[in-house]
Amino acid sequence: MTTSTQPPAIVFTDFDGTVTLQDSNDYITDNLGMGYPKRKVINDQILSGETNFRDGFHKMLESIPNSFDECIDVLLANIKLDPGFKVFYEWCRAENIPVIIVSSGMKPIIAALLTKLVGEDAMANIEIISNDVEVTSPTKWDIKYKHPESGFGHDKAQSITEYLKTHNVAPGTTLFYCGDGVSDLSAAKETDLLFAKRGKDLIKYCIAEGIPYTEFGDFMEILAKIKVIVKDGGDIKQFHA
Repeated sequence: MTTSTQPPAIVFTDFDGTVTLQDSNDYITDNLGMGYPKRKVINDQILSGETNFRDGFHKMLESIPNSFDECIDVLLANIKLDPGFKVFYEWCRAENIPVIIVSSGMKPIIAALLTKLVGEDAMANIEIISNDVEVTSPTKWDIKYKHPESGFGHDKAQSITEYLKTHNVAPGTTLFYCGDGVSDLSAAKETDLLFAKRGKDLIKYCIAEGIPYTEFGDFMEILAKIKVIVKDGGDIKQFHA
């Protein structure tokens, strides 16, 4: 979303499992690739530090034999939107608050799902910062990491820093981040208030690292808290767990 004036706040958000109810990458890995039990082992290895997200995620995706187009078709038929996200997005747009997707997924998948689930307006106004995909044949494809040198594949902290610099965001602008899982670890310390999805892995990391956060179940909860902070001048610290 491009604005002509400095916004009162900026919302950076993960996409899979945060904006959507299911993680699209987990869905195709579980249903088309190696399956949940093997993916869970890799996920636990990422959380424990035995492997990094970049390498673990690549193993998951390379287990999928289907073409990229087939993967998108499966996801469009099965992935659902967080029930509060569209209302949240429309409120942010009316209040001149950019919503920026910062994802460890792949841009063509995010764009297809966002267009179907939220609409063309969202695609025109929500910036997507993510990995990409390289399709080399009708049946062969691979993830193209935004930051291949990083153990995250996409270093979300770096992307947030770059966004603030390139958009000349004024010091003191309130920054929010919304996430749920292991791909959000690099971004967890980068904003003023972290929204971590209830019952998901990001909360475990925040507790272990002593990172302040507030839980959410859906975007209506996020909206209510952001309204208190942005519109009513509420203290962010009141929401820290």
